[in-house]
Amino acid sequence: MEDLEEMLLEEFDNYSYAVEYYPPESELEEKAPLGAVHWISMGLCCFAFVLGVPGNALVIWFTGFKWKKTVATLWFLNLAIADFIFVLFLPLYISYMAMNFHWPFGVWLCKVNSFIAQLNMFASVFFLTVISLDRYVHLVHPVLSHRHHTQKNTLRVIIFVWILASLLGGPSLYFRDTLELSNYTLCYNNFHENENDLRLMRHHALTWVKFIVGYLIPLTTMIVCYSCLIFQVKRRSIVVSSKHFWTVVAVVTAFLICWTPYHLFSIWELMVHHNNYFSPVLRSGIPLSMSLAFLNSCVNPILYVLMSKKFQVRVRASVSEILKYTLWEVSCSGTVSEQLRNSETKNPCLMETAQ
Repeated sequence: MEDLEEMLLEEFDNYSYAVEYYPPESELEEKAPLGAVHWISMGLCCFAFVLGVPGNALVIWFTGFKWKKTVATLWFLNLAIADFIFVLFLPLYISYMAMNFHWPFGVWLCKVNSFIAQLNMFASVFFLTVISLDRYVHLVHPVLSHRHHTQKNTLRVIIFVWILASLLGGPSLYFRDTLELSNYTLCYNNFHENENDLRLMRHHALTWVKFIVGYLIPLTTMIVCYSCLIFQVKRRSIVVSSKHFWTVVAVVTAFLICWTPYHLFSIWELMVHHNNYFSPVLRSGIPLSMSLAFLNSCVNPILYVLMSKKFQVRVRASVSEILKYTLWEVSCSGTVSEQLRNSETKNPCLMETAQ
């Protein structure tokens, strides 16, 4: 066990395994205080949690329970579900950072928390991509959209996205592990305890899969879809509001801002993990880039739904309906004697109750 700890300490000095920050041995012993960058990272995570829980819950409530089920509402509902599940687990990661990257929650929560993060990353990105494809086909190829734009086909795509995201996030359930080391409990990717080449190979493979499947392909698809959409709108004079155009720009921009640093730091780490000169930059940059990626979970409902004029109208109508029903109940409440007295004047509340 001591040999394993020494090996891991040496490895953690040079290699942070892409999604975690592992303090070097001196910091593990002294429990050095968190720096300004890590406080900023925690602040971003707290902001994502505070804004993401009510924002995604609002989208789930209206698209899942209040509005008619359409293809568009199904996309937004599942996107919000993916983000909502993830932000519910954010307090674990916030606590992890606040305790100077000490994990006291046990091995199973280490696995589950990491799996939820990976599941959200892939599911959220995939649903953003599907929404981009759906909007392009719906506006540019209306005949094809009318033929295949059904709830049945939509449900098939949704099930496929969740299965694919689960499979891609599944390695977290297998590789994540905990290790007690110098009064710290680390939650890390235990790719292999003894064979360094196998450990590096697995790390490289998973990092490149995340980059290509979870970033490069979706980003390329969104850019191509929206570029073709803008070109077709101008060429064929398709009526699209300026608000829709700026929403598209905001979506692509938010995706770039939130996810690009995370994937760049992950790839950079693969290239320079043997160079101690870059260790401080990686130890600060990786948590910060992760926090930026987490923000996408609270930005999604704002950009895709809350900026929609139709959504705003529907929300106001739904809130108005709720307030109207509440006021109706209040106006109809009272003592039995008051109700009997009012019945002589044909109180509409009693008439409604009697019916």
